[in-house]
Amino acid sequence: MSPSTGIREAQRRRTRRALLDAALAQLEERSLGSLGLREVTRAAGVTPTAFYRHFGGMDELGAALVEEALASLHETVRGILAETGDAERRGDAAVRCVAELVRGRPAHVRFLVRERHGGVPAVREAIARQLDAVASEMAAALGADPVSAGWNAPDVTMLSRLLVDHMFMTASAFLAASLRGEDWSAAAATARSQLRLIHLGRVHWPG
Repeated sequence: MSPSTGIREAQRRRTRRALLDAALAQLEERSLGSLGLREVTRAAGVTPTAFYRHFGGMDELGAALVEEALASLHETVRGILAETGDAERRGDAAVRCVAELVRGRPAHVRFLVRERHGGVPAVREAIARQLDAVASEMAAALGADPVSAGWNAPDVTMLSRLLVDHMFMTASAFLAASLRGEDWSAAAATARSQLRLIHLGRVHWPG
């Protein structure tokens, strides 16, 4: 790579980052469907023409935010499931994982929670694809657990999707606690109790 090519590539990355950050800042209190391209480019300090060198439209920018927010979740979930078969330890690890995600990327998580059932189809579909992939990874691990012996595939899938939904619900609870100026201890305790309840149901589920 020539020096001039390297400089152009660095500038390209900076512009793309500026657009994503500007969009996230604008999405603090509003949905993606209400956000205009020119608002984003103005906040990022670039022209609309520059926007189209990176994204085909606001839906593509939204999908990029989804991928950025959830890219690390797959590895984290695999680590939790591989760490131990003990339900309580897994539950504690899962709640910590969600808390770390919300602390590390609060704007991304707010965006995901709002847009999961929002008005931009491409973004809803991007979130659904990512969460389906996480649920599939969970199902593969949970199906191999002795407690799941005799379960059929649809039931294992149902369990994994329930756990993915629980992660989203827990993230929403942490965000709400922050908005109220509360610490997260009560929300975390509730999340762990809910996971224990799910596990008890799993233990007694007819295989």
